[in-house]
Amino acid sequence: MNRGTGARRALAAFGALACAAAVGLSAYASHGLQGEDAGRVALAALFAALQAPDVALSQLGVSAIVLPVMILLAVAKIREHER
Repeated sequence: MNRGTGARRALAAFGALACAAAVGLSAYASHGLQGEDAGRVALAALFAALQAPDVALSQLGVSAIVLPVMILLAVAKIREHER
């Protein structure tokens, strides 16, 4: 591992932690999923910086497609149950 790779990984880890802290401390994070999107993208960037592109693509796919669909299905099920 050369010197630049270690610095890149450390910077990516710091960026991911900073995004996670910002999302966690945000007053608006509980009002929707928009605040959490930055954390998901930062996590995917961290995986890519750690040279795990397959994990990064999987994480982006799950956070962009599967999670919103699961939330919509859960809301629909709750509304159906309330009727």
